[in-house]
Amino acid sequence: MKKFGIPITVLAFVSIIALFSFNNPNERYFEITRNLDIFSTLFKEVNAYYVDEVDPNKLIKTGIDAMLASLDPYTNYIPEDDIEDYRTMTTGEYGGIGAVIGNRTGKNVIMMPYEGFPAYKAGLQIGDEILKVDGVDVTKMNTSEISQLLKGQANTKLNVTILRYGSEKEMNVEITREKITINNVPYSGMITNDVGYIKLSDFTTGAGKEVKKSLEQLKKEGAQKIILDLRGNPGGLLNEAVNVSNVFINQGAEVVSTKGKVTDWNKTYNALNMATDAEIPIVVLTSGRSASAAEIVSGVIQDYDRGVLVGERTFGKGLVQATRPLTYNSQLKITTAKYYIPSGRCIQEINYSQRDEDGHVENIPDSLKSEFATKNGRKVYDGGGIEPDLEVKLPTLTPITISLISKGLIFEYALKYHYSHSSIAPARDFKLSNEDYSDFVTWLKDKDYDYTTKVEKTLEALTDFSKTEQYYDNIKSEIEDLELKVKHNKEHDLQEFEDEIKGVLEDGIVEQYYLMKGNFEASFKNDIQIQSAIKILQNTEEYNTLLARSVK
Repeated sequence: MKKFGIPITVLAFVSIIALFSFNNPNERYFEITRNLDIFSTLFKEVNAYYVDEVDPNKLIKTGIDAMLASLDPYTNYIPEDDIEDYRTMTTGEYGGIGAVIGNRTGKNVIMMPYEGFPAYKAGLQIGDEILKVDGVDVTKMNTSEISQLLKGQANTKLNVTILRYGSEKEMNVEITREKITINNVPYSGMITNDVGYIKLSDFTTGAGKEVKKSLEQLKKEGAQKIILDLRGNPGGLLNEAVNVSNVFINQGAEVVSTKGKVTDWNKTYNALNMATDAEIPIVVLTSGRSASAAEIVSGVIQDYDRGVLVGERTFGKGLVQATRPLTYNSQLKITTAKYYIPSGRCIQEINYSQRDEDGHVENIPDSLKSEFATKNGRKVYDGGGIEPDLEVKLPTLTPITISLISKGLIFEYALKYHYSHSSIAPARDFKLSNEDYSDFVTWLKDKDYDYTTKVEKTLEALTDFSKTEQYYDNIKSEIEDLELKVKHNKEHDLQEFEDEIKGVLEDGIVEQYYLMKGNFEASFKNDIQIQSAIKILQNTEEYNTLLARSVK
């Protein structure tokens, strides 16, 4: 069977389609049958005669993945082996130790132990290098492979061998796995005396309840205004987008409708419950990586003029996926519809059904975008994500800062600082002294963090083009003068961009002491989007003007 056969699932699929075609003499279904027959015979020939042995499972999956990729990036085949990871993605639950691992300076280390979970309770700390898992050497494995070893059934034990920073002695730590539920709201708290902050990072099961609970707690702590942070949120479950929206909008209000090929599946989703608070002023923070369910919530808040959107234009994913069961415990995640927010617009930015002659898809041109209106009559448009009411772009990090981060030097120095200082000021107040920064600069002297600036890359390209087109000799002296002027100096850049580097370093150090909570609180003072949100919430006139509200 392996040598000359084809997978039973493919044969069965071909047979079903063939029968369906004979009962429905339609050219479309004849084409489906014909092409499936070609596929099955082609696979048989490749499997039988290709010069090397082929893995049928791998070959078929490659073909399936390529076929689905030609539709859109969100229609995927999920084989049985990947079902558990898919469930984790949609439910936020898995069996494991509750820690993020990563590779820094060539070592697999604990990046973040979640408070209250097994890794944290067992005493694992940021920076602990993972050497073995249940006796298996993992030093040459990638983080994905190590993650699989750490995961397992709840209430099962495993032994992790680690090497702690500054120590030469290995430590064996016994950990009991638990059912890990990843919070959709990793942080909520008060930023000022009357402004509360909720970070929503996912839309897995329970997102609406978590936002509701956070809002109620913040109001008890004195919150009279709210910042809902959806930046970087990739979306998730549609019903949780409805539930989160329902926290801020009244019962019965339309949240989203879906429309697709199967008209029986078209549906309108309304807010089912009384709003937790339909009046509290709110600013929603968005970014280019806010997608899908995050865009539904952003769009609902904007369409009803319920709050102000601050930040950057969202990703532009207006497609709905559903899962369909396949044989052998596999599944198909397939795009079944587009979603439309209350104003009637679909924010899908790319039309995957229209491709150029090279097979590339393009953004929907402005000429094809339609105008819609919010509840108060403000103009909004479809086909391009959600535009914020107030655009505030985060500054781009300089090349030297990016280099220090990507080479793990910020992380490594923060680790060194942690083990050199028993305590620091609270997360919101911590600042590096000038002496500390000087120590960091000295520590970097024998470290590799070279980089090339964009200006240098552009000048290199100019030199190459001038040589190709034989202009170089004429402009050689000018190019050499420019090279001298733009050639970066690392020591100079460490001083020139001290404030930026200091801010990143402070965040890294605070994280060592206060974990994820500290990471959020340390970022507030330097986050220009959060600071802009606070200013708007503190200025009632500007807030109402942005929402086109008439104030009596």
